[in-house]
Amino acid sequence: MRAIYWLAISTLGLCGELPAQAAAFSADVYRQPQQRWPEAVIHKEAGPVSELAPLPELPPAIWHTEATETLGRQLFFDPRLSGSGQIACASCHDPDLGWADGRRFAFGHNRQAGNRNSMSILNAAWFDQLFWDGRANGLLAQALQPITNPIEMNAELEQVLAKLNRIPGYRTSFAEAFGPGPIDADQLAKALAAFERRIVSRPNRLDRFISGQYNALDDREIFGLHLYRTKAGCLNCHSGALYSDRRFHHTGLSYYGRQYQDSGREQATGRAEDRGKFRTPSLRDLAYTSPWMHNGFFPNLRGILNMYNAGMIGNSQLHPELPPLSPLIQPLQLTPSELEALEAFLHTLSQSPIVVRSPILPKSPPKN
Repeated sequence: MRAIYWLAISTLGLCGELPAQAAAFSADVYRQPQQRWPEAVIHKEAGPVSELAPLPELPPAIWHTEATETLGRQLFFDPRLSGSGQIACASCHDPDLGWADGRRFAFGHNRQAGNRNSMSILNAAWFDQLFWDGRANGLLAQALQPITNPIEMNAELEQVLAKLNRIPGYRTSFAEAFGPGPIDADQLAKALAAFERRIVSRPNRLDRFISGQYNALDDREIFGLHLYRTKAGCLNCHSGALYSDRRFHHTGLSYYGRQYQDSGREQATGRAEDRGKFRTPSLRDLAYTSPWMHNGFFPNLRGILNMYNAGMIGNSQLHPELPPLSPLIQPLQLTPSELEALEAFLHTLSQSPIVVRSPILPKSPPKN
């Protein structure tokens, strides 16, 4: 069935049921194999859009072994990688907080606040470009940047490597993972990346629904799924297994020319046409990664939905040095009941992340 169901519904029922006036829509059109779902509404400038899907197998990496992953887990939780000896990777990417930190802006060295929200590292293995501005091409390129960033961990890489080489437990673990010889930056990056690759979302209710467990979503959530793929236009950017197109879009939230200005992707490319663009975040496990957006501006989902429903701030309010908003940003005219259904559906995209406890760290040698 390839029909598109446009609805005019004023209220939604309780307990996941649609009211009587929603007879034009039947949730059963989604309780069937995905290839028979109603046709998605895709904007002509969205580019290729993948249908929502479960996560695939982890992509291979020859340097990812059990030994490098175990070593990377220790390093990820070790504050000795920072200049102060007090900040670890896990300080901003806490497994109990969706592998983010729950703050609008992260605190770094000397309690300095950054200017961006800490992106969760969930499912980072599938992203080719990391950070909000995409300045790192994959996990290996990303792994060491927070260590040397003066606002984050504020360490000199050579001093970190010297410190690790003085710790007997790390010398042994690095030798087991990479072979004999001094610990170097390449090994440190590979170990951290090997652990970070394993931070993967667990199957959520939508995954189970797609696999044929049609009781995993109720009628209201299925209606929200339908809106996500059609009238609300969410699939244009939040698509595929990651619920992200992995591209960069200008949504008008850069505060350009004002306090909290952030030029976004331009900082990585140097191109004025990238000013104000940020990477589309994944919506997997979004219930555990608030506050949202690059500046942590939104503490609740309804605020985000209301902004998108209004077409964000609109081109007329943009700073004259900014490029136009993404053509995918348009007023949606969703009714209150449709917004409720869409929000209910978004809550089906989360499954509590796997519990990872801090490992026992190698002891530092006695001070002379």
